Amino acid sequence: MSTEIYLPQIPESILNHNRTSLNEFASWRSVPDQDPVEREPPRGISYEVSPWCASAAKRAFDLVCVVPALTVLSPFLALIAVAVRLTSPGPVIFRQQRAGRHRKLFTIYKFRTMVENSEAIGPGHTAKGDPRITRLGVFLRRFKLDEFPQLYNVLRGEMSLVGPRPKLPHHDNTLLVCRPGVTGAATLAFRDEQRILCEVPTERLESFYQEHVVPRKQQLDATYMSRATMVTDLRVLFATVARAGGHLTHSDLFHAPIPSIEMKPPRSVAVWPLN
Repeated sequence: MSTEIYLPQIPESILNHNRTSLNEFASWRSVPDQDPVEREPPRGISYEVSPWCASAAKRAFDLVCVVPALTVLSPFLALIAVAVRLTSPGPVIFRQQRAGRHRKLFTIYKFRTMVENSEAIGPGHTAKGDPRITRLGVFLRRFKLDEFPQLYNVLRGEMSLVGPRPKLPHHDNTLLVCRPGVTGAATLAFRDEQRILCEVPTERLESFYQEHVVPRKQQLDATYMSRATMVTDLRVLFATVARAGGHLTHSDLFHAPIPSIEMKPPRSVAVWPLN
């Protein structure tokens, strides 16, 4: 098993790609609407799983970090909760069903950053400048403060501090072999995801997300799960706080070929998405 320190970066194939002005995507934007194509679910992805990923030591690491963090941050979290309540009508906490480890459903918690019932009045993906985002929500999203309630998910054992992001069941049917994370490889690479999506016409948003974003995230998640160690988790946490590391752009996703996410057969664990 490789012990190489892993911190997500823009793939070399992308870095060597000549950057193109977003104006050159005008012809793509003007393509007539087409009926969405039914996609077959992926047949299966096999992962070589790092011993750290599902270990008791990783769970202990999470608890050692989260318990003191919740104690120290409680007054700050209460302040955010009051601000959310006073600045827009609706609940303070946003709740949503996500698929976690082995696709077990759980409720994820975030501070609400959008108007009440936003899912019923707009697309499932949020682009930069989405009018459903509240004024306070813009600030919370910018600094990822809306994610803090997920520390409670970590405390409950439904999530880890570092790992693949928990999936919306209808967006990605990949089976995670470790607890999903508050932050992770894909989170760092796609920290400007809203800016990427704002370049896509609303009617093409879902197809673009499935064709260009999901495969890249799957690749990053698979790489993390095969290389993860305590050191890599510490580095990802530091990069998240420091907002360091490479991130992808709309141009990267549209032009660069999507690398294969097939990995070496696992030594002892075979993972298959559910149909």
